[in-house]
Amino acid sequence: MTTSLKLTRIGTSTGAILPKEMLARMKVEKGDMLYAIETSEGYLITPYDPAIEDELKAGREFMKEYRETFKELAK
Repeated sequence: MTTSLKLTRIGTSTGAILPKEMLARMKVEKGDMLYAIETSEGYLITPYDPAIEDELKAGREFMKEYRETFKELAK
């Protein structure tokens, strides 16, 4: 799906107008944070904080590594 975004002046800055259908699909609303992640293809705009994703990945790896220990502790 391709959507065109119009840039507009907001005070001394420039902003993009996001259609409400796009906001609904991303499950965001006015006041929420969006993150722009630079990729080899350009920029990815997402409501998910990439720092949190890194922390979750590290936590999953830790849990996997110590799975047996956690099983014993849960008894």
